[in-house]
Amino acid sequence: MTMMMKGTRMALLAAASSLALASVAAAQDTIRFWTTEEQPERLALQEAMAAEFTEASGISVEVIPVTESDLGTRATAAFAAGDLPDVIYHPLQYALPWAEAGILDIDAATDVIEELGAETFAPGALNMASMEDGFASVPVDGWTQMIVYRADLFEENGLEPPTTYANVLAAIEALHNPPEMFGFVAATKVDENFMSQVLEHVFLANGVSPVGPDGVQPLDEAATTEVLEFYAAIVEASPDGELFWQQSRELYFAGRAAMIIWSPFILDELAGLRDSAPPTITDDPTSGELASRTGIVTNFAGPSNPDGAAWADIRYFGITADANTDAAMAFVEYSMAEGYTQTLAIAPEGKFPIRRGTADNPTAFTDAWAQLDVGVDRRAPLGDLYAQEMIDEIVGGLDVAQRWGVAEGQLALASRIVNSQVINRLVREYMDGVRDAAATVALMNEELARIE
Repeated sequence: MTMMMKGTRMALLAAASSLALASVAAAQDTIRFWTTEEQPERLALQEAMAAEFTEASGISVEVIPVTESDLGTRATAAFAAGDLPDVIYHPLQYALPWAEAGILDIDAATDVIEELGAETFAPGALNMASMEDGFASVPVDGWTQMIVYRADLFEENGLEPPTTYANVLAAIEALHNPPEMFGFVAATKVDENFMSQVLEHVFLANGVSPVGPDGVQPLDEAATTEVLEFYAAIVEASPDGELFWQQSRELYFAGRAAMIIWSPFILDELAGLRDSAPPTITDDPTSGELASRTGIVTNFAGPSNPDGAAWADIRYFGITADANTDAAMAFVEYSMAEGYTQTLAIAPEGKFPIRRGTADNPTAFTDAWAQLDVGVDRRAPLGDLYAQEMIDEIVGGLDVAQRWGVAEGQLALASRIVNSQVINRLVREYMDGVRDAAATVALMNEELARIE
């Protein structure tokens, strides 16, 4: 960052602190902020936070909702027309491609992260936006997929938490007793994105990826065979049928599943806060009893990857090439500092704090997030519903967050692989006995090699 730029932004923030607003307002134009959080109640919260920033800095913010499925085409068109907004809240998939295309200002994002303190961010989320010259965007929030499990049954049976393939299989051996209790409820419905997410999580856990720095790479036969055999085992411990998120939640809520894989959006439902998805393990659909019996695992490891991985969905603030740079940086800094708790409050159950705190108080934002209300028909803070070790595990997944293709700069290719559902289909055929593991791996490599 040039000294002039840094001095300008620091002056803006100093002006906010001293309430010397008039001179700042006179010097600044309105900035435009695109957000994919377009639901009315979420939009209202963002507008309220933007209004507080305006009051503090004198910089006006126009909050513009954009449907996520339209975001890529709108950004490309705006870039061609030289009419990009100043800041875009965007998913992981756009960070590196937009930076490489010149849509995003890498220097501005990197300066914001350095100003706030890179050490205050979850390293996994930062690494996903890392480039040779800095960071494509500023990580804002995210969530990690979880293994949700009956911690009470694990404790009663002397079982270790399901942090590894081996621990999951040991728990299935001890707890699988159908139809009263299924050891697992695995995803088997090939055309559901849920199966794609679960499988990517299981592959990542064993260090297996279909992409490398140069594009599609052959799957390692030994490690992929371990994945296939593990997945076959958890499917064997599942009910029959075409299973996806609905059955896994229903069976767990009924007390008939020892383990499932789900997103954190289950956390408020698990605690009896949503009437449309109540726990049925007791006669009281508003009871938090099942939540009290539940544990979660975010970082999951296979035998070929003892460090494990967490599958994550991360969101970012991108400062664009057309931005009023200092004003945009000031807005992003505010949104990640004074306004960060409000940023997370938009949907706390799915917006884990990527910035944990400040240099002076390293857990400030994690602590504040745990006290934000979640739920629909009833509301309560996550910190009141779950023990501190659960909160720590929820947030800790972002430290090791991964996705296929991110580290290799091949996220777009990885997305095409996922969307092709080749892996879903061939894993399902393996489970159905169509071909053995070696033939399945060979056919996966053959079919994946055709994807460009």
